[in-house]
Amino acid sequence: MPSAELKAKVAWITGGGSGIGLAGAKELAAAGAHVVISGHTQRTNDSALAELKKIGSAEAILLEVSSQKAVADVAADIEKRHGRIDILVTSAGTNISGPRRSLKAMSTEGWDEVVRINQDGLFYCCYAVLPGMRARKNGLIINISSWAGRYASALTGVAYNATKRAVIAISESINMEECMNGIRATSILPGEVATPIMEKRPVPPSAEERARMAQAEDFGKAILFVATMPARSCVNEMVIAPTWNRFYLGGLETPKK
Repeated sequence: MPSAELKAKVAWITGGGSGIGLAGAKELAAAGAHVVISGHTQRTNDSALAELKKIGSAEAILLEVSSQKAVADVAADIEKRHGRIDILVTSAGTNISGPRRSLKAMSTEGWDEVVRINQDGLFYCCYAVLPGMRARKNGLIINISSWAGRYASALTGVAYNATKRAVIAISESINMEECMNGIRATSILPGEVATPIMEKRPVPPSAEERARMAQAEDFGKAILFVATMPARSCVNEMVIAPTWNRFYLGGLETPKK
């Protein structure tokens, strides 16, 4: 249902072709925002855009968030065509595939890839939208961190843990420096969510395990909640985990026979 808070707003969602990003895009589009999703795969973008156009106003742009110039160009293009970026959702993220996440097994190349996307790419996007938000004295940034950003684990690995904790620090820094400009930043920290990144796990969870996890649409609703809060209120941090929380229960790396 369209929302008065989001009518005529422009939302840019990175990693918007799948998972949490797409779920957030659907909720914002249904609520009346014009949604611009960006992703690095044409086929994923096209598939997501077809879904979004059934719901509301949307477009898709190819983007590698690890390129500072590409991010700046996309942000400038959105601002030029639409006059504003009211909401940024940074959902693009990655992790090292398979078991090579520990300090003993990982490579510096694996570290660099995760840092380029999860930390540098997210920062580039935030940096690119801030000037326009400052000029309008209004803006919302929703950064997708992780349970691992608050509670580091061996399963997620040092690169993912470090970069997702950096996301929280970036959001906090935005709030400290930009609150007087009417700009708010939220870190959302998902626990286990049944999204495509699960395929990169050393032991990918079974279908039964994924059904018990939080689902991408749960976080779409969380993104909508934050986006429809009054501008006077800032949701600094939101931690959402599945009720059946395997970080508490254990067994995350146990293959099912």
